[in-house]
Amino acid sequence: MAVVVRTVAQLAGLSLSLLGWVLSCLTNYLPQWKNLNLDLNEMENWTMGLWQTCVIQEEVGMQCKDFDSFLALPAELRGSRILMFLSNGLGLLGLLVSGFGLDCLRIGERQPACKKRLLILGGLLFWTAGITTVVPVSWVAHLIVREFWDETIPEIVPRWEFGEALFLGWFAGFSLLLGGCLLHCAACSTQAPPALGHHAVAEMQYPHQHLEMKNAHLEI
Repeated sequence: MAVVVRTVAQLAGLSLSLLGWVLSCLTNYLPQWKNLNLDLNEMENWTMGLWQTCVIQEEVGMQCKDFDSFLALPAELRGSRILMFLSNGLGLLGLLVSGFGLDCLRIGERQPACKKRLLILGGLLFWTAGITTVVPVSWVAHLIVREFWDETIPEIVPRWEFGEALFLGWFAGFSLLLGGCLLHCAACSTQAPPALGHHAVAEMQYPHQHLEMKNAHLEI
């Protein structure tokens, strides 16, 4: 029973981490980090991401323009780019490392200690990837809230609001964190016994056959 729970925890942790990594990659490139609705022109909406700004018009559709300079960006966008790239790289590395530590993978099944270390390392990588996803998303969200309630800005000036990519990024970060926790729980649970190969089976059967032949000679 413990072996089944361990295997389920490993697969669930890896699946959640994979989902979080994919959503984190999408969050990195989606332009909907910030939304701006113009009261004077309700048919025109603006969105801003880490890489481009887009305007959505009812007649024309969506038109996007990439940022020209990295150094000209605000500090939160520069830092978010770096952290999101770090998150995507660590998530990919965590998938590769923890994948080789799964019990269902026959590679290295005679080295359970090595597999346990790979699962723990994979969990740490997923934790770090989750944190580096939640931090930039929360950073941008905090600035949006602060600017939205800033009394020094005239009320007639439009305010940026939360975009869909922020909620996607939060979900991605927490999925990576939860996946890493499940992998750590699986690594600390009861170790699955290695599968018996053909040589091990033959070694167990040979003494039994030898004992039967010996008993047969004694009876004769």
